[in-house]
Amino acid sequence: MRAGVAVRAPKAHSATSAVSTATTVGSVRLANPVCTASGTAGRSLELDPYMDLASLGAFVTKSLSAVPWPGNPAPRLVPSGEGMLNSVGLQGPGVQAWLERDLPGLCERGITTVVSIWGRTVEEFAMAATMLGDAPSSVVAVEANVSCPNLEDRRKMFAHSPSATAEVVEACLGAKRPVWAKLSPNVSDIAEIAAAARGAGAEAVVLVNTLLAMAIDVTRRRPHLGGVGGGLSGRPLHAVAVRAVWDVWESAPGEPIIGVGGVWDANSALELILAGASAIQVGTASFLDPAAAVKVLEAMVSFCEGEGVGSVAELVGEAHR
Repeated sequence: MRAGVAVRAPKAHSATSAVSTATTVGSVRLANPVCTASGTAGRSLELDPYMDLASLGAFVTKSLSAVPWPGNPAPRLVPSGEGMLNSVGLQGPGVQAWLERDLPGLCERGITTVVSIWGRTVEEFAMAATMLGDAPSSVVAVEANVSCPNLEDRRKMFAHSPSATAEVVEACLGAKRPVWAKLSPNVSDIAEIAAAARGAGAEAVVLVNTLLAMAIDVTRRRPHLGGVGGGLSGRPLHAVAVRAVWDVWESAPGEPIIGVGGVWDANSALELILAGASAIQVGTASFLDPAAAVKVLEAMVSFCEGEGVGSVAELVGEAHR
């Protein structure tokens, strides 16, 4: 045991389990459907003391831009009922620094990695993606965080427009690996945005990012967050995510979806899978328990064993049938 840190959780599931956890997201085959959510597990081995990241389907990095970015002023996090508001502002060292400092440790551990990228313009997305073009094969996909502000149209995020979403996805194809588009729930027709992303070349859509939200300190009479507004995540987001996955599957049955939002146990994870997600991501729950992702996977396997389910993949979209 390392001084000052918790002992790692046990392996995600027994090698003798009769349940197959393998899943596919487009052309990407994952050992199991449980991944971390961008922004909640760091950029490299931050959660290494608590769980074996290599036992997850994939580790998704905190979003990286082409250049270093300072993020928003503090405070950046505030509780909101059973959820959390954040306004971190996409702070990061930039893609090149990540390639040099963080990726080697992930490769050494054999961790399947998905790199989340963002930009203020389509050109910045293209630059970040191109910088990843020569990354090793352990980087299996790029997650395009289109749910970020669009400098070219300050009235909306890229993900609020089908055409802007398509432009970003096309720009990210320079990464020379599958592109997953992470979409916003703050739209009237998320299926339309998902269709635009797929039409532009995205192999999968990630549903969903945070809800626009805000909290005010009534004593100070000022916003709690340094960035004023923020994004709501955690349990209150879960039902929104389930509906988004459901609607996108209904519009295009069988198209690859990764579900994210308020996953904290087997039930919440399996809801997203039954709605149509081939994989899920665990995010805010990791702030309460850094080993949450691997515990969700263990619980899913136990549920399937108890229900006589031979493969998690057979549950994908099952609620529609």
